[in-house]
Amino acid sequence: MLSTGLQHVHPNVLAKMLKQATVYQNEEIVVINKPYGLPVHGGPGIKNCITDVLPILAKMLENMKAEPLHLCHRLDKETTGVMVLARSKEAADRIRLLFKTRQVEKIYWAISLGEPDPTEGIVDIPIVEKEVQSHQSHYKRTLAPSYRLSPEDGKVVRIRRNRSAESAVTRYRLLASSAACSLLELQPITGVKHQIRVHLAYGLGCPILGDHKYSHWSKLAPQKLPKVTLKRLKLEQSKARHVPLHLHAHRLSLPLGERLDLVCKPPPFFHKTLKNLELDFAKD
Repeated sequence: MLSTGLQHVHPNVLAKMLKQATVYQNEEIVVINKPYGLPVHGGPGIKNCITDVLPILAKMLENMKAEPLHLCHRLDKETTGVMVLARSKEAADRIRLLFKTRQVEKIYWAISLGEPDPTEGIVDIPIVEKEVQSHQSHYKRTLAPSYRLSPEDGKVVRIRRNRSAESAVTRYRLLASSAACSLLELQPITGVKHQIRVHLAYGLGCPILGDHKYSHWSKLAPQKLPKVTLKRLKLEQSKARHVPLHLHAHRLSLPLGERLDLVCKPPPFFHKTLKNLELDFAKD
């Protein structure tokens, strides 16, 4: 739907789109509002990705002698929002270190199914990748809890740690809820792949709207949407597979000399969903 278009445009057209999506630049960095469905890296079946157009984008923003821009962090293909690119390798290395040492504050917005209980808190559960045994074998990330309840007396017992599990911590708070959905503000403290998606779906039981991967465990199938949600979105369940992932990197706070607060507006489809679901909230 939204992503296939970007795979068929000429790299120069894509670079021009990213130039128009630039929200901030100084002598060290360029910040773009990453479009939906655009992968950061190439791979099988991927024609266009951000990495490939960094040389063209640099020339468009500066001049023909400009060196290619450098990636500093990644965002999933379906995630939109704040993405920082560096003008030099030195700046890129410095910013990567800030991400690695958790000095960058990241705030995401997501529309989820259901309402988290409690309405704000911290999910601190390690994440591991597992093979799903079903008629279509595939891999998914899932929770690898450090504790469980003992069946005998209901006491909390520590579990032996899974060696390949990664620590993952996400803060969340509810901004609004309506039509069986919620608008959540999320702050990932760690940077584990698919962390927000897994913590919301399997930790809080509130998968992100349009997350067709983590709304189930054993099957690969479109997300099942509540009747009231379908009605508000003017959708049939049979068309649910076209609903895009509603996860947006809203704000990034970067300590580069002074603290840079970088904010990106959600894409039009996200705004439209907020409006249709009547997820109103007071913008702080």
